[in-house]
Amino acid sequence: MADLEAELTRTVRGEVGFDVTSRALTTMDASNYRRVPLGVVAPRDADDVAATLAACRAHGVPVVARGGGTSIAGQATGTGVVLDFTRHMNGLLSLDPASRTAVVQPGLVLDRLQQAAAPHGLRFGPDPSTHSRCTLGGMIGNNSCGSHSVAWGTTADNVSELSVLTARGDSLRPGRDWAGAPSGLRPLVEGELARLRTGFPDLPRRISGYALDALLPEKGADVARSFCGSEGTLGILTEAVVRLVEAPRARALAVLAYADESAAAEAAAGLLAHGPLTVEGMAADLVRSTADLPRGGAWLFVETGGDTAAEAHARAGTIVRAADVLDSLVVTDPAAQRALWRIREDASGTATRMPDGSEAWPGWEDCAVPPAQLGAYLRDFRALLGTYDLRGTPYGHFGDGCIHVRIDFDLLTEPGIARFRRFSEDLADLVVAHGGSLSGEHGDGQARAELLPKMYGDEMVTLFERAKAVWDPDDLLNPGMLVRPAPLDTNLRFSVLPREPVDVVFGYPSDGGDFTAAVRRCVGVAKCRTTEASGPSVMCPSFRATGEEAHSTRGRARLLHEMLAGELVTDGWRSTEVRDALDLCLSCKGCRTDCPVGVDMATYKAEFLHHHYEGRRRPASHYTMGWLPRWLRLVARTRTAWLVNSLASVGPLAWVAKRLGGIAPERRIPRVAGVTFTRWSKRRFRAKVRGMRADFRAGRELERPRGGTVMIWPDTFTEHLSPSVGEAAVRVLEAAGLFVMPMPTKTMGVTELPDEDGRGTSYTFSPWKARRARVCCGLTYVSTGQLDRARAVLRDTLDMLDVILSVDLAEPDEFPVHYVVLEPSCAAALRADLPELLPDDPRAARLAARVLTFAEALDRLAAPGWTPPRVDRPAVGQTHCHQHAVLGDTADRRLRSAAGLVGELSGGCCGLAGNFGFEKGHYEVSVKCAEEQLLPAVREAQDGTVVLADGFSCRTQLEQLAGVRGRHLAEVLAEALEAEAL
Repeated sequence: MADLEAELTRTVRGEVGFDVTSRALTTMDASNYRRVPLGVVAPRDADDVAATLAACRAHGVPVVARGGGTSIAGQATGTGVVLDFTRHMNGLLSLDPASRTAVVQPGLVLDRLQQAAAPHGLRFGPDPSTHSRCTLGGMIGNNSCGSHSVAWGTTADNVSELSVLTARGDSLRPGRDWAGAPSGLRPLVEGELARLRTGFPDLPRRISGYALDALLPEKGADVARSFCGSEGTLGILTEAVVRLVEAPRARALAVLAYADESAAAEAAAGLLAHGPLTVEGMAADLVRSTADLPRGGAWLFVETGGDTAAEAHARAGTIVRAADVLDSLVVTDPAAQRALWRIREDASGTATRMPDGSEAWPGWEDCAVPPAQLGAYLRDFRALLGTYDLRGTPYGHFGDGCIHVRIDFDLLTEPGIARFRRFSEDLADLVVAHGGSLSGEHGDGQARAELLPKMYGDEMVTLFERAKAVWDPDDLLNPGMLVRPAPLDTNLRFSVLPREPVDVVFGYPSDGGDFTAAVRRCVGVAKCRTTEASGPSVMCPSFRATGEEAHSTRGRARLLHEMLAGELVTDGWRSTEVRDALDLCLSCKGCRTDCPVGVDMATYKAEFLHHHYEGRRRPASHYTMGWLPRWLRLVARTRTAWLVNSLASVGPLAWVAKRLGGIAPERRIPRVAGVTFTRWSKRRFRAKVRGMRADFRAGRELERPRGGTVMIWPDTFTEHLSPSVGEAAVRVLEAAGLFVMPMPTKTMGVTELPDEDGRGTSYTFSPWKARRARVCCGLTYVSTGQLDRARAVLRDTLDMLDVILSVDLAEPDEFPVHYVVLEPSCAAALRADLPELLPDDPRAARLAARVLTFAEALDRLAAPGWTPPRVDRPAVGQTHCHQHAVLGDTADRRLRSAAGLVGELSGGCCGLAGNFGFEKGHYEVSVKCAEEQLLPAVREAQDGTVVLADGFSCRTQLEQLAGVRGRHLAEVLAEALEAEAL
């Protein structure tokens, strides 16, 4: 291994990684399988690939080509050297609109090709649901298809010529008429013409095995087409000439509703005569919400095209009339179509969880049968599932007869794995009985290659082995795939994980309290590897900033998986590899919502940091910014804000403070407010009470609140750094008819006593037992992994509010108090982190249920008939990442619309993210995140545009990087109220 690494380092210009992190990141793809490679090479060009092959051939080490790593059958894993083409060999070398061709490198992400082709009215036909991160090399290796294959075919149908290096170093240019064929391939084929003409089922989605029939003379002896779908076992692709198709100028999407998936499947084949672009199917149990879909239990997504929207709509209407449907919907608006397609594309991740939250796995992900057989096949498939007491939700390319499904296999125990094997064997027989292919899109890999004799017979499989030997006589390339495969029930990625639950702090309620199960959530779909944030999505800003797999949600999950396995990452919670990968996680929580399987890396990071630093000295930033509430309370108590601000304004002193505190030198220290929000609100409330007393004594009728009762949560940022936000919120909430009470700052000295009849609880108040305290969400302690401190702070908070929470529970309609939290990250901590950190304290769930954002409070509790003041100005800004991930922004959108604030807020993350952007070493990534969407949107805004930023971090980032003052929505509405009053 050392000699191989030394030779590769000497001969390869690209990166060579034999370190733990590089290897751990490539142990798995999106399948059930895991193999530990010796090392990873990121070649810069074909010469690097040749050098890698030469070194590995000399040392007898296998080579596995890897694109985006989203393969579902295990073919992107291996025990030798992994070639990662995504770092350097990822270019679009040329695009010729006249010939409708493009020359691409294997690491080019499909969406980049589509973006380049779109201005010319062109596109690459195949489009898997992973189009935002899958690579052209991976698509060629698997012969990928996607939803438009009924119109434009598979990848093999769209490839003209390839550049390939064989394991022995030969450079070939596979194409038609035997172009680029290795020596010996043509005689092999010409000696087996009869077998090749009769041994392959006639299917639009036959991906299994080698496509040797493409070498028949009547099919043009197309070596490039035959190479497609070979899963990196024949040669290493370094370049490809692909064909482009004309994209329709307009599209319409017909959503056809049926009673169940079988009815939808039986209808699909009959729609092909109308020339649709897609015929996709899915059932209700894969859909998080059916609100936007027509009434039914299953749906076909049928897309049509035309030169105009009217023409596309007319074709969709024809299909609707020809289809026997329960209900239907035709959509021509592009944004509405994208929203519907996202439902379908997310199914690949959604399907990894059953409706009850239990796990489901690939393995029989993409069988295909003749489209006319699909309905009958689905019924038999359902019956087979029932026989084995298994569950799965089919969906996929109904127009091509290709079905995707994740099944709740038990891959953790020996009996479960044995059942997995028996089911696989029986399902292979069922697919063959319906004239189908074991793989209709994702390839055979290890998952299905062992069963290819059932589909092709032993003699054809022997012919596959002979073909492999012609291309790769040393069996150097991806051995164990397609021919002479490893058994389908070996190398399972779960086998190395601990069987007993790991001792952790968070409750992980969605994973049965099991941290291992939480880490298993990541199945490698890799939506976190998208290079551009689309729409409101956030995940994963650090990957987009660095382009490094280690800084993606998937990469971090892989390292945690290997940490738990203990084979490659051997030092457990003390692992520096895991720590370094998590270091650039912004804890934005975007993955909690944007990841199709709900991986919550922010929580996993907090958990890891807690254990990693347990009993050890932490980084300085954990003490400065992690303990921020403590330091700022001390400043407020001693009334030394003026002194702190003065010292921070002196350059040398600020430099020393930042250096000692682990703060990025590029950052300016925010000013501390001279008067806290709590002090201001108490003064205001006391004045209000005095006014009420005066009115009462004078016999004047007291004005009664017409809305709900709220307390504004004095989060650390509102309390000490931006009390103006709290002051504005009070004015707006009161104008909306709400009764705003100040948050208590002392415990009530309460003792709980049972009633005399023993059926209830009474309370005695002892003023001398009361003590000064402050409520706190614990956010800064959570984000720095100081979970013991976070739990202590949260318990103190619950104790502070114990009486209110208890009375609220006993008489919820009599005294409903809600807590308005103005800082989105603090609201998210109370709603999500609090119940998970204190799962055994019922008060935690009670408090979480009473937390409202500013917009939610107005939406739910404002007096009847109240409307916000009109602002009538355009707005830009960014939806806070925690609001997007945990809280939702429906109420905010309604409030902005009612106030006349027009325009969409951008997605992504501001990059400051609490302590992240202030920590030393994070400044560059922080700026890149801000430059992705937020800062460009603000710079391009017209004069008079309101810059909205509800989070203190977002406002600070805007101020420090763009010199722009962002404002909380409460401030904007309060200003409008004052303008109306003039």
